[in-house]
Parts: sequence; C-alpha cells; structure tokens
Amino acid sequence: MAINWYPGHMHKARKQMEEVLPNVDLIIEVLDARIPFSSENPMINRLRQYKGMNKPCIKVLSKSDLADPEVTQLWVESLEKEQGVKALPLTTDQPSQAMKLLPLCRSLFPEREQNKKPIHTMIMGIPNVGKSTLINTLAGRIIAKVGNEPAVTKRQQRIDLGNGVILSDTPGILWPKIDIEDSGYRLATTGAIRDTAMDYDDVAFFAVEYLMQAYPELLKARYQFDALPEAPMQLLEQIGRNRGCLRGGGGVDLNKVSTLVIKELRAGTIGRISMETPILVEQDKLALERILAEKEEKKAARKKAFKEKRRQQAAAKASRRE
Repeated sequence: MAINWYPGHMHKARKQMEEVLPNVDLIIEVLDARIPFSSENPMINRLRQYKGMNKPCIKVLSKSDLADPEVTQLWVESLEKEQGVKALPLTTDQPSQAMKLLPLCRSLFPEREQNKKPIHTMIMGIPNVGKSTLINTLAGRIIAKVGNEPAVTKRQQRIDLGNGVILSDTPGILWPKIDIEDSGYRLATTGAIRDTAMDYDDVAFFAVEYLMQAYPELLKARYQFDALPEAPMQLLEQIGRNRGCLRGGGGVDLNKVSTLVIKELRAGTIGRISMETPILVEQDKLALERILAEKEEKKAARKKAFKEKRRQQAAAKASRRE
C-alpha cells in the first residue's frame, strides 16, 4: 500500500520557502532520529542548492531518546559525510541539550563574531517531528504551537533567539510522492502522516514484521512472550488476546490491537527503536533505482511503439493517396 499525504498548505509553504531562501544563511532540518532517511525531505536538499546557493545545513536528530543510540551514532557519521552538513542528536525534553544548537550555528560562521551580524537560519522538517517543541525550547517561551497531530504549524514566522541567531519557522512539509514504499510505512509508524490517511492494520503489520527481525527481545519483554510466534499476524493476534482487544464472540479486534501497538511504539513504551539503518536504506535506494530504471524502460518502449504506430499510419495514408 502506498502512503502519501500532501495537503495544499504544504505546496504553498514550499513556494514561500523558495522566496525567503536568498536571505537565509543556514538551514536547520529536523529529522526523526528513528527514521533519519525517511524523514529527510528530498525537497529540502533541492532547496539547499536552489539557484546554486549551496546553503550549509544542520540536521537535528530529534526524539533521539526514543531511538536506538547505536544506530543513531551510525546515522550521525553517515549524514556528516555530506558536504556542508553537521548532525546533532537531540531530545527536546532536556533543554540544556537542545541549547547546543545555538553555539553550533555560530561555529559555522566565525566571522560573525567580529562583525556582529546576525545569523539568519530557517528551520524545516516533516510534520510531527518535534520542530515546534525545539523552537519553544530555544526561545525559552511558547512561540510555536505544539500538538500530537501532524501539520499543526500552517504559516511562517521569524523569531529572534538572541545570541546572534534569528530563526524563520516554517510549516512541516512532506513531498508529493514517496517513492520508497517502506519509507511511507516508516513515516506512518512514527506519526508523520495523519492517521486518517493510513490504515492502522497495514502499518502495524509492517512495524511488527520489522521489529520481529530487528528487536525481538524488546517485543518479548514488553508483551511477555517466552518465544515470538513465527508470523507477524500471529504476533498481533496473540497481543490482542493478551491485552483484551477482542470483538463480540471472542475474536481479536485487529484494528484495536494494531492501534495499541503503534501508539506504544511511538511513545517508546516498547523500547528505544530505530526503524531504519544506513545499510538498510542503501538497500532501499538500490531497489528504488531498479524500479525507476524499469519504469524508464517501459516508458521508452511505449514511446517507441507509439512512434512506430504513427509511422505506419502515415505510410498507409500516403499509400492510399497514390
């Protein structure tokens, strides 16, 4: 099942970002530490290079307290291989940790310490990634609206954080088409896609199948299994029976248990979990390249067949004239 969610205000926000970018020194992209690749908006990388500007970028790994710390470190090393990128894992429930962002911003522009010019930054990120909470922490007051549902922020605003840093806040934006299907599921699993745009049963099946391979011990500990069932559906059904997620007649209510598992995963109740690793993502990229190559081949074949048909029609028309 392909999961895509791109309401109209996101398109409008992207156009506004393009207008503001020439006056921005630094981009701060907030990623979900559990899914750094899937929460990395490809449009933001294009915006960084907009009209050859090559804007430096700090990639904040938000919610790192919910992610596997070893995997998070692998992501920091992977992200910092990109030119002009610094990576900073943060958990917004520790304000002193979040404040590390401001000196990191200033360190990228040492000349501003002398000329006292402010550093103009723009903060971006997908919905429900913790961007508004981070802004409020940095500002020391409630500025950005915070909510558990994605797409709470709908407009841009400029905030003077002091310490020579001015921040432009932007609405959370996704992108029109999520090419890697598993990335769509990961976004849905962690709460970046509005629940009404997804099927809880499908998302829970995807999440449980991954967790059974990557974090079996956490599943056994949380749901009190001596050994895990062999299949994801069997696991969901057993959790449903153990937790009383039943329909009339005693059957398991799959939607109810799926909702329970997803909410516990999002809250970190199951444990510190990363839903993707750099190696797994490289495999996804290779698979995507094959899919896109096949699509291009089919497109070229259709184009060739269309041209041949037009040539034959033209030849037949010329023959009738003779």
